[in-house]
Amino acid sequence: MTIKMIAVDMDGTFLNDQKKYDEERFRKIFTQMNEQSIKFVVASGNQYYQLRSFFLDYHEHISFVAENGAYILEGTTPLYNGEMSKKLIAEVLDQLYSMTPENLIVCGKKGAYVHEDITSDIYESAKQYYPKIKKVSSLYQIDDTIFKFALSFEENTISNTLKLLNMKLAGRLTAVSSGHGDIDLIIPGIHKANGLKLLQERWLINENEIAAFGDSGNDLEMIQHVSFSYAMGNAQPAIKKAAKYQIGDNNTDAVLKTIEQLLKTN
Repeated sequence: MTIKMIAVDMDGTFLNDQKKYDEERFRKIFTQMNEQSIKFVVASGNQYYQLRSFFLDYHEHISFVAENGAYILEGTTPLYNGEMSKKLIAEVLDQLYSMTPENLIVCGKKGAYVHEDITSDIYESAKQYYPKIKKVSSLYQIDDTIFKFALSFEENTISNTLKLLNMKLAGRLTAVSSGHGDIDLIIPGIHKANGLKLLQERWLINENEIAAFGDSGNDLEMIQHVSFSYAMGNAQPAIKKAAKYQIGDNNTDAVLKTIEQLLKTN
């Protein structure tokens, strides 16, 4: 077995429920990965600026498949970003306003955007995942390259809401669950696996040389794509079914433990 790339989801996977990880332990692991020429990739639905904040000392040496693959960077160098047309953005906003989500975030290359009428509680919650966020008077008139919508609904409605969104937006956007009542609307074909493929081509790495870890619906393509796929103990049923292996939950350092084992046998 030879591993040349390790890709991790963050929320519910690499991070515990307090949004933390064992930084000292990972620093040792990261040093070992570098010694073995293994690429470390953070693959998340969250904003790049939020993701790199978890690795401030060495984010230049990590690659990011951010915004569910819509924004890909090697260190601080952008490699790819998706882009929605102004017409599509307006059409989708019309649909979303009729569904009254608890929160509606428009995600772009320069930052994320919410309507200025947002409540302070929801705004502060959104800032945890989108530290570079701006209130605007109209979501229809944003001067940025837009590549994703992030939505929040009551958690017990998510299954039906996903089906409804995928029916209404078929062929235009794909709705995926990102956990805890959150849904991302992404450009079809742009997902975490697509991001890994771009990096694979750049680094000449095959699917059978990649280990990937995930827990939610937006990890499915990535889990299906790689040979060494790991579902968290807290993962959604579809992820557990798709993954080759199942490990402990995100509060047990299961990802770090598994990477340590991989490094020993690599």
